[in-house]
Amino acid sequence: MADVLTVMLLSVRKPEVPLGHAGHSRWGNGSIDRMREIANELAQLNPDVIVSATTPATAALQAATRTIPVVFVNVADAIGAGFVASIAQPGGNITGFGNVESAMGGKRVEFLHDVAPSITRIEILFNPQTAPYARLFMDTFHSAASGHSIEQIEAPVYSAPEIEASLTKLGGQPGAGLIVMPDTSMFVHREMIISLVERYHLPTIYPFRFFVIDGGLMSYGIDLADSFRGAATYVDRILRGAKPSELPVQLPAKFELVVNLKTAKALGLTVPLSMQMTADEVIE
Repeated sequence: MADVLTVMLLSVRKPEVPLGHAGHSRWGNGSIDRMREIANELAQLNPDVIVSATTPATAALQAATRTIPVVFVNVADAIGAGFVASIAQPGGNITGFGNVESAMGGKRVEFLHDVAPSITRIEILFNPQTAPYARLFMDTFHSAASGHSIEQIEAPVYSAPEIEASLTKLGGQPGAGLIVMPDTSMFVHREMIISLVERYHLPTIYPFRFFVIDGGLMSYGIDLADSFRGAATYVDRILRGAKPSELPVQLPAKFELVVNLKTAKALGLTVPLSMQMTADEVIE
């Protein structure tokens, strides 16, 4: 999974077109400026297709080219971001696979509360620059937390020091829990986030499985591997002559819940047996 996620932008040429390699991959490391540089670089190569992962990467490509086909993965709000005219008829050179189901903000609260029923406040951590779609999660986040009389804290952070300061403050408060937004910046700083969460014993739910593989408590989100497989089928269709404007945006249909029992034990938490039985993966 981590190897797939390191591909922030990928350009593809048909094998019969000499370019030295059939594909070029680049990783923006959460930097908006770097993504723009990479997008311009790939556009100048004039590939047959470019695959992008995340909203900021796709925005950078949209600014760099309006003609080269772009297939995105892990984009939250393709219409709101201006990438497509509609889900059924994208209308331009961009289409792909979305990552948002608006209820996910509330579901993460419910899962976190099930594992840590004593929490009294939940912070949702995100970088507004790399997660401009954050508001999509907030309504259900606030509604679900209010339903359990849990205080809700929105924590926009723009750098590693701000992440550390926010989690240090949260860790000093009793009954605190954390939701990590699906966000490129959170991915880049995941090792630091997981380390701080462990230090302050914060029950935390993450957006993707690889956070849990790296030691996080639990995750709930789309199956990224499934989305990338879908993107591969769209790339194949475009290389065979299909137009992005006519390939509908695919909304997420497969979600996965992953739980790390070892981390739960270290935090002094008990994962309900019902959750263990319904989880897509349980790490022991």
